[in-house]
Amino acid sequence: QVHLVESGGGLVQPGGSLKLSCATSGRIFSIDTMGWYRQAPGKKRELVATITFDGTINYADSVKGRFTISRDNPENTVYLRMGNLKPGDTAVYYCNVDKYYDGSYFHTEPLWGQGTQVTVSS
Repeated sequence: QVHLVESGGGLVQPGGSLKLSCATSGRIFSIDTMGWYRQAPGKKRELVATITFDGTINYADSVKGRFTISRDNPENTVYLRMGNLKPGDTAVYYCNVDKYYDGSYFHTEPLWGQGTQVTVSS
């Protein structure tokens, strides 16, 4: 059983910074794309950023220039550094893995973490 565990959320003032981490557990040899999504109250879950195994990155327009996604392939961990945070960034942030290889099989069902709350408020 593979699990994703996010950490690093919290309360921060506008203009502040936070760094989210997502660690994986279980039998994983490699992961294709890892990403971060967020869901604000009353809104649909939306993409924040994704990063492929070879480092190709995609950001939502709303976070470009403020957020940085990175990953540690040997550790199967993904990070999201968030800067110049705004109240509109308030949401539960979810880690996502789209496909992974466990050394024997490719798994194509997406995996989600439990989410970590980020609140931007003065």
